[in-house]
Amino acid sequence: MPLHTGRHFLQIPGPTNVPDEVLAAMSAPTIDHRGPEFAALGHEVLAGLGPVFGTTQPVVVYPGSGTGAWEAALTNTLSPGDTVLAFETGHFATLWQEMATRLGLRVEFVPGDWRHGADPEAARERLAPDTEHAIKAVCVVHNETSTGVTSRVPDVRRAMDSAGHPALLLVDTISSLGSIDYRHDEWGVDVTVGGSQKGLMLPPGLGFNAVSEKALAASRSAGLPKSYWDWEPIMATNRSGFWPYTPATNLLYGLRVALRMLDEEGLANVFARHQRHAAATRAAVRAWGLEVLCADEREHSGSLTAVLVPDEVDADEVRRVVLERFDMSLGAGLGRLAGTVFRIGHLGHFNDLMLAGTLSGVQMGLQLAGVKIDPAGVAAALAVLEQQ
Repeated sequence: MPLHTGRHFLQIPGPTNVPDEVLAAMSAPTIDHRGPEFAALGHEVLAGLGPVFGTTQPVVVYPGSGTGAWEAALTNTLSPGDTVLAFETGHFATLWQEMATRLGLRVEFVPGDWRHGADPEAARERLAPDTEHAIKAVCVVHNETSTGVTSRVPDVRRAMDSAGHPALLLVDTISSLGSIDYRHDEWGVDVTVGGSQKGLMLPPGLGFNAVSEKALAASRSAGLPKSYWDWEPIMATNRSGFWPYTPATNLLYGLRVALRMLDEEGLANVFARHQRHAAATRAAVRAWGLEVLCADEREHSGSLTAVLVPDEVDADEVRRVVLERFDMSLGAGLGRLAGTVFRIGHLGHFNDLMLAGTLSGVQMGLQLAGVKIDPAGVAAALAVLEQQ
């Protein structure tokens, strides 16, 4: 690897760039996690999370990854042998259904092409005949990090309601929380799963569950084993600002600052910024003569763009060239998309000049890797940015 100067461009779709203010906050000395100063911190971050999730209901914070928060959503609401309906929208939806199977659940997995989101009509068609209500939960990945496709969660909720089905709605927002408009309460979501390392602009290490009253009621009779992930002792201790075990104090310092930053910008502005950068990125991809993986104009992600390369091109070779020449990391194709796509992350602590630099690096990397493109991509993106 050549010697590089300047800052590394981390343009994978998470973990994302951590703002200097958040890094500085995390460097503060650790305090007594049973003392009054920590209680004030706990109360502040728990209150600040509600607007980001779009909820007035409790948000459980775990020292753990988003994968742990997946497990918490399942184990707190379901019992061995329960059936869940899930949608094959990409690599992470596939991993979630594999976890559910390992936990002893039965998964009805609706096949997908990884270019579209969860199909609301397919949900209605599967739920309407289930008059015995064997299906206990519907699992949807809001923004599929492997594909750059955003499922239409409100439409899935309406499909469930039109089928008259009481199943819980569990939604993964790991790569959409704090980046793409999301409304836990308004959309009738029962458990929202989140993580710290993407739109919340933190390092990995915190997982989240936003929990509805219906989900809380389900948790009282759920039979899957749980201990660390159990909501009840966490919520009980949270009432006084504490956790029932050692919390990730310094990550909570960073979370407090990140939540203040989101509030200062205004969530509507945050979401609009992400959509604008996504539109500029798609303009660049199309001007290059390449194809965006997402095939439905209603489902383009504001967090990332997955780019299909021509059949004769190895996407990982493009990524290697970009990393070695320009010190920029792009996301790899995952699962069935390995070698066929690269992913451009444009989420979190990000601005117009960072996007222009990112797309310039991609354009130069494509050319150096021998990919035949029209070099008008960056100009097309700049034209989008200049309009707004």
